[in-house]
Amino acid sequence: MPNLSEQFLGTWQLVSFEMELQNSAQRFKPWGDDPNGHVVLAADGRMIALLTAGTRKPGETDSDMANLFRTMVAYTGIYRIDGERLITKVDGSWNEAWNGTEQERFYHFDGDRLVLTTAWALTPFLPGTPMARGVLAWKRAQ
Repeated sequence: MPNLSEQFLGTWQLVSFEMELQNSAQRFKPWGDDPNGHVVLAADGRMIALLTAGTRKPGETDSDMANLFRTMVAYTGIYRIDGERLITKVDGSWNEAWNGTEQERFYHFDGDRLVLTTAWALTPFLPGTPMARGVLAWKRAQ
């Protein structure tokens, strides 16, 4: 079996993205059944991620462009493994508020899948912005 860091190395393709509500454990798919995305975890410690909703169309109006922004995540930085956490020190992001922060994901392997779970946070995907967390499953890209 490879050591822990070797398990992470490479390019991973997004299989599913679900949000789980803290108060009910209910799950929903804010970006539909077929979200797009890849994360690259390089041997030099660099992580690059790009995720988008599967139903995006080119934007023509300001409203369209704002919706495109809300249906994507893109960031990069140096990552490290600490126990059951994958932590990225963000040095570039689609969201300026993430620059300079540490984005923490809890991980586990489920067979050949890497499952990353975010910390609990307020979600803008539902009215009332309830507490929720993201659960993202990845498979090795071919």
